[in-house]
Amino acid sequence: MIQFIRGKLVSVEEDRAIVDVNGVGYGIFMSVQAMSRLPRMGAEVKIHTYLNVKEDAMQLFGFLTRDDLVIFKLLIGVNGIGPKGGQAILSVLSPDDLRFAVLAGDVKAISAAPGIGKKTAEKLILELKDKLKIEDALEHKASDMDISRDAVDTNQVQSEAVQALVALGYGSTEALKAVKQIPPEDSADVESVLKRALKLLL
Repeated sequence: MIQFIRGKLVSVEEDRAIVDVNGVGYGIFMSVQAMSRLPRMGAEVKIHTYLNVKEDAMQLFGFLTRDDLVIFKLLIGVNGIGPKGGQAILSVLSPDDLRFAVLAGDVKAISAAPGIGKKTAEKLILELKDKLKIEDALEHKASDMDISRDAVDTNQVQSEAVQALVALGYGSTEALKAVKQIPPEDSADVESVLKRALKLLL
């Protein structure tokens, strides 16, 4: 199985990126959000991949982080959601936004993805709510960066602050975005983060 592709980005089409690896061009299907974060043409890029084998085709689906790939695999594990559906969801929701939509039971946010109806969104929420955690939306992934003890402590404070904001009636996604705007040096304790976040939300 192809774990990742590393090469020169030579083209971006409507639903895929073309990467040149030693003279071989790989067409990799990607979400709109992922393609918007690709580097300039000609630059080197590393794309984590999922190989989908069908009777009449072999398709590569690509992701810029391992977290994106993990979420994608969870999505296509839901009956009724194929690789294209998984990419459609990740085109309108980031992995973090999807976690909060699932945990908050936000059917409307998930069904905003092309081809994903209300019943499919409800099924997705039911099947994934026990597999997704709010902490995962805040923690730094070891595969992407080094994690210090201070960073772990900060993530715990931020996680508790988000949960407190949700308890106060704020939406999960807006609470997360507000907390993420607060610098680590101002995240010593939950109370401090809450005060700063509330100022941003008011």
